[in-house]
Amino acid sequence: MSETAKAPTDRTRLRRYNWLAKYDRDTINAIIDASKVCQVGYVIDGEPYVTPTSHWRIGDHVYWHGSSASRMLKAQAKGIKVCFTVTHLDGIVFSRAAFNHNLQYRSVIAFGEAEMCDDETKRSALRTFTDGLAPGLWDYARPPTDQEWKASKVIRMQLDEVSAKVADGLPEEDAEDYASDRWAGHVPLTLVQGAPVADPRLDPAIAMPDFVKNFKY
Repeated sequence: MSETAKAPTDRTRLRRYNWLAKYDRDTINAIIDASKVCQVGYVIDGEPYVTPTSHWRIGDHVYWHGSSASRMLKAQAKGIKVCFTVTHLDGIVFSRAAFNHNLQYRSVIAFGEAEMCDDETKRSALRTFTDGLAPGLWDYARPPTDQEWKASKVIRMQLDEVSAKVADGLPEEDAEDYASDRWAGHVPLTLVQGAPVADPRLDPAIAMPDFVKNFKY
């Protein structure tokens, strides 16, 4: 499938604050790829659910996985409508006026119908997911057993109806507020990576692998 941008739909077109909208696939992919956690919304038996889960992207599809016994995956595999979202919080904006405080963020919203991956696609997708966490992690770890393969399922959704929203500036103030003596600006926020911490039960003689030493989120 192509990774070119698609025209916004009625559901993905931004109406309020439409200048924050991004419809190009490069921006959308970058926001999805920069996160390891998404929220998946769906309805089962008339009740709404939003489930946070890990995700990854391959081409024009986003993937997530879970247990074969998962009610969420069983329902989504039947082709129910799904809403997929990712959000990064990048800063807090402080305004001179109480109603103008804001957030800096990057987000993606996508609509579609999820489908269950067949066994071959599942195995390939989970390897891609694992090596996406740290290159080389799949080959380093113990291979899955047959029972583990059977107990896992992978769902995917095509990114046909999708848009991004990027707020990275300061709010416009009323003219009289610019003349006030109140401070305004923003505080950037970033995810900070710590040093690796070994399992307390790890044999001290076991060396830390390079993919951990060189890990960068």
